[in-house]
Amino acid sequence: MRRSRPDAALFIGSGKADEIGARLAESGASLVLFDHELSPIQQRNLSRLWELPVMDRTELILDIFARRARSHEGKLQVELARLEHLSARLVRGWTHLERQRGGIGVRGGPGETQLELDRRMLGIRVKRLRAQLEQLRKQRRTRRRARDRRPAFTVSIVGYTNAGKSTLFNALTGAGTYAADQLFATLDTLTRRLRLPSGAEAVVSDTVGFVRDLPHQLVEAFTATLEETAQADLLLHVVDASASDRDEQIAQVDRVLEEIGARDVPRILVHNKIDRCGRSPEVGLDRYGRIDRVWASAVTGDGLELLRSAIDQQVTTWQEARRRSESRDASGAAHDPAAGAVAPDAAHAHRAA
Repeated sequence: MRRSRPDAALFIGSGKADEIGARLAESGASLVLFDHELSPIQQRNLSRLWELPVMDRTELILDIFARRARSHEGKLQVELARLEHLSARLVRGWTHLERQRGGIGVRGGPGETQLELDRRMLGIRVKRLRAQLEQLRKQRRTRRRARDRRPAFTVSIVGYTNAGKSTLFNALTGAGTYAADQLFATLDTLTRRLRLPSGAEAVVSDTVGFVRDLPHQLVEAFTATLEETAQADLLLHVVDASASDRDEQIAQVDRVLEEIGARDVPRILVHNKIDRCGRSPEVGLDRYGRIDRVWASAVTGDGLELLRSAIDQQVTTWQEARRRSESRDASGAAHDPAAGAVAPDAAHAHRAA
């Protein structure tokens, strides 16, 4: 059965809801999951109809994030996203909370409804979380400025969740971070140094995975973490080469990268897990002859030397660009009267006089 639009009350329509309800009763299910976002009213009505808890896609992703977060910042980010989501449920859905309460202080003022009290308490907590995350963001910017004074080539590993980003990170850097065949195994950014074939070094960061229809609350809450991706010199976009929907996954990641301001950051597309699809290691070149695609396996190590060489090539380009920029800056300072600098020839002539 296809509908032109979701049912306002039940999302799926009353007939289909009754049919699913009968199947749920037969199977003895204890929870119902929707691969869509439900409105608060739809979620409440379905839960009442089936007498079972109903969870939509957004809540499932938020729950997984909550289980995976390890660092203090990661936990704050997830809590903020969950409270933002809950606030929408309170405002639009839970009309049963509209009962009067009186009291003093935290219990609510005279005539304050339970909904208003809960909304106010949520607002206070959200404000505190935002302040804490802003402080952490300032600290991150301070560290970034310190790194800028000692410039290092930065690489961020991005990609769809479960594409093998953390496994690739470990294979490149020997970090030994947690990696598993599961969604969002890594939430907290981890950074390690990578020694390249030329002897140059790069700083590599493993980041949170993306997913189709990533809840906007998470994108907003993880802004500070995602800023690091937008500030990188190179992105390694990891793709599961064995996935049948890999092209769709690539498009989803590209959309998130554009949303966080990382659209123009140079990138290499890493087709990972070639051991699962019987493909040999190889590289692809862009129109300038630079490597922009690598087929490899983080598990077997096949193709990783090709990837290291591709990163090395990007580092060389970056170093040459920095030298040209520094040369121009030095030349401009030498000839700029406003800077108070005197060109070498002029200084020599002045001393001779």
